[in-house]
Amino acid sequence: MELPKLEKPEKYVGLYIFDFGDHTGVGFTAQEVAELLESEKYAGGKVYKIHRAFPDGKLELKGVPAETFELEAGMFFYSSDREDSRHDFKRLVNLAVTTAPPCRAKAHLARGADDSFVAALIYPAEYDDEVSSWLLAGKYKTGGAAEGGVGAVQRYYDRDAEILDRHQFFAESQSVSRTGEELLACLRMAVQR
Repeated sequence: MELPKLEKPEKYVGLYIFDFGDHTGVGFTAQEVAELLESEKYAGGKVYKIHRAFPDGKLELKGVPAETFELEAGMFFYSSDREDSRHDFKRLVNLAVTTAPPCRAKAHLARGADDSFVAALIYPAEYDDEVSSWLLAGKYKTGGAAEGGVGAVQRYYDRDAEILDRHQFFAESQSVSRTGEELLACLRMAVQR
């Protein structure tokens, strides 16, 4: 895979490289990659996330399976006490208000059939690293057990918990995603942004 020389390579950290087979594009957003992978024509493309960039233009990449763009991941903070769980939920909401999350996400305060409670944060799986960093940077802490990942989301949905409160979070994206014809018109460009 041959990549173009990038001016200011650091601005591409967190964006994606899409290998079309006959050419490569650098600087796609997660939403753009998801749209390309959903198309019949580009479903077989290979995707790499840019994790670090160096002043000499070298990039540290991580391959991302196409299935990742179809999945949800989550963080679940459990408590046997309703008020503790409500505080966990409110801290999540307050964090999202003061510092926008790295992607769209939803938060639930829910009660399970066993009268346990959970503050749940669910988001697109391709943002797992960024959401973890966002929670750490926001010093988000709880006193109970916690679990995360794609499997944890499915277990949460399977429990069919009663949702007591919910909130939708929206990201402050630095890169506006293109869709449809606008996206398709730019696919031959080696550098997308």
